[in-house]
Amino acid sequence: MRERTIASHFARAALGGARRCGYDYSSLLHQLNISHELLDEPRARIAPEQFTQLIQGLWLVMDDEYLGFGPTTSKPGSFAMMCHALIHCRNLDKALNRGLLFYSLFPEGPRLTLSREDEMIRLSLDDSQFRDPDHFLTESQLMVWHRLGSWLIGQRIRLEQATFSYPRPEHGAEYDLLFPCSLVFSAARSSLVFHSRYLNMPLLQDERTLKHFLERSPADLLSRPDDGDSLSSQLRRLLSRDSARWPDLEAVATHLHISAQTLRRHLREEGSSFQELKDQLRRDIAIYHLSRADLSLQQIAEQLGFSEPSAFHRAFKKWTGLTPGAYRAQEN
Repeated sequence: MRERTIASHFARAALGGARRCGYDYSSLLHQLNISHELLDEPRARIAPEQFTQLIQGLWLVMDDEYLGFGPTTSKPGSFAMMCHALIHCRNLDKALNRGLLFYSLFPEGPRLTLSREDEMIRLSLDDSQFRDPDHFLTESQLMVWHRLGSWLIGQRIRLEQATFSYPRPEHGAEYDLLFPCSLVFSAARSSLVFHSRYLNMPLLQDERTLKHFLERSPADLLSRPDDGDSLSSQLRRLLSRDSARWPDLEAVATHLHISAQTLRRHLREEGSSFQELKDQLRRDIAIYHLSRADLSLQQIAEQLGFSEPSAFHRAFKKWTGLTPGAYRAQEN
């Protein structure tokens, strides 16, 4: 189970537009078993499935794919129609330009442009007119276009840089998962930079695969942070293959054919540590099982390598601000 959980911040931010516009979303939160206690706890996390359903539900409540953050509304179905317009393009270059042309037909919609800078391509977003204090729409627009492009060509587009027209936000630590590349804040514009070689790649998707893709997208794209190429991401994938054994740092270093000291140093350079990665994965696995009620608290504790349920309780509360029992209670 490698699904990353979603910080409660993003759920609160997604609800910001509905709150400002006076929409009542209490029944939606009740339906999704998202309690106010969870929303109000800064350390809390929610399952990706919950987040996807929250975004989809807000679209229906607000009749707006921009969730009230844009300078105008975008009727539900607009993204799907854009995808149908580009799915038969020959390559990614044609597809992206057709997609951007589609949205340019809406005079007050968000403006995105593609520009070439030597061997790099910059996808720029004009977010100057957004009513978006938490930057949710900016993050969403950049993530959706990046992940859509990757899906179209059947491989991840490696980002070289991401820039943002605002200072580093309080939830800036999450940006390492959203945009695993060099990050620049307080820039002249919000943008993504990637190599131009991707533009010539043919589209590997068609009408059949698009139908399945649109059942959950673009909301699903927002709940799937980019694993990227960092050592931290590689270690997470390695640890998740057999989380029941929880190898120690020395065993992982041997597997990677490097010394334990070198592994520690590389992780430190990425702002992480082996213990932090293990705790994040343990947290996400715990939330996965707590939201499904398939295992008892003791079984979850044992699977995560805790000798006593009480140790699991203390660790989970430290990670999320809630006890495992409280988290499961608000899920059921």
